[in-house]
Amino acid sequence: MSLVKYEILNAVVEYGSLTKAAEALNITQSAVSHAIASLETECGFSLLNRGRSGVRLTAEGERILGYTREILRWTELMNQEISLIRGAEIGTVRIGTFASVSTQWLPGILKQFRLRHPGIEIKLWEGDYAEIEGWLAGGAIDLGFLSLGDSSPFETIPLQKDRMMCILPLEHPLATEKAVSFDVLLEQPFILPKWGGDNEIERLIRQHAAKLNVVYEVAEDQAIMAMVRNGLGISLLPEMVLQHHTNELALVPLTGNPYRTIGIACPSLTNLSPASRRFIEAVQEWLAPSL
Repeated sequence: MSLVKYEILNAVVEYGSLTKAAEALNITQSAVSHAIASLETECGFSLLNRGRSGVRLTAEGERILGYTREILRWTELMNQEISLIRGAEIGTVRIGTFASVSTQWLPGILKQFRLRHPGIEIKLWEGDYAEIEGWLAGGAIDLGFLSLGDSSPFETIPLQKDRMMCILPLEHPLATEKAVSFDVLLEQPFILPKWGGDNEIERLIRQHAAKLNVVYEVAEDQAIMAMVRNGLGISLLPEMVLQHHTNELALVPLTGNPYRTIGIACPSLTNLSPASRRFIEAVQEWLAPSL
């Protein structure tokens, strides 16, 4: 079995389409189809189900994919190490990220990183916490930005604390308070941020054993802010998300200053590729003035 076939299988799964995988790999769709068919013949069973909505892995394909990704990861790591020995830096780093990191951090980090490490390619996968954890567990990405909880199946590097803020309409009676207690939130119509995974809002609610008066559950931060501006309820969001909205919303800290810890997670810090290590160093350096 060849590495090229593994790369093609991984691309088809990543893009959910033979056509899109072919475009990404700059090969013909027939070459993709032939490689998958050849790989299925070698395995002795089907790897993909093909339908009108695209392609998806069979149960057998799901069992195989983790191994192919691991083979590709170690091959990439070896190639990067060889390049370092020869005095060059090349490689690819696949990074899972969520919206506020993508907006507030990554533009500056990537600009600086590209200037210093032009031979290293960065691929971004944006999703919620649960999706990023799934990509890490499945080997689809090398590193993932996450809100770090009390325990994690991954090895992590904490990066920055981000305060949780109560957001209210500017005319709200609580808008001029210096801080509000969590108990006060129970009396208000609440817009619940519905992010995937065990997120900081859910942990805070569990910590207080509270039953909020939830009127809406919304996944998108911008939508939550728009609903609060229009007086549909109040909410909680991390301070980092709110940096450019201080003139249109009232931001009031919670008593005790609860926060989320944003960090980078990976399956193993020991087995990181040289390119992944360079990226982590770049993130830490870029954040250093604010730490």
